[in-house]
Amino acid sequence: MNKSRIKREEETVVVMIRMYCKKNHGQIHLCDECDELEAYAVSKLRKCTYGNNKPACSKCKTHCYKPAMREKIKRVMRHSGPRMIFYHPVMAVMHIYEKVKGDMESV
Repeated sequence: MNKSRIKREEETVVVMIRMYCKKNHGQIHLCDECDELEAYAVSKLRKCTYGNNKPACSKCKTHCYKPAMREKIKRVMRHSGPRMIFYHPVMAVMHIYEKVKGDMESV
């Protein structure tokens, strides 16, 4: 079954936040700060006005994240992004594909 882009991005961001929290906060379950960030990120994805046509958040003209939350998610992405290819290779490839596809469409 084909998943929507939003659903795939939700799953990816959840995995990335959990990887980050486990490594940096040493807990099996999400700490309160990471739990809040996960809920915030999923909420923002579900409310995205672009829907399945959304660009990568880093390329988006609409900055829907509050500045403090944007810094937190950037930290998570910097940590987890490079590690995704080892722990979740299919997700990583899909994420890269969507990003490149979006870049190609904007040319």
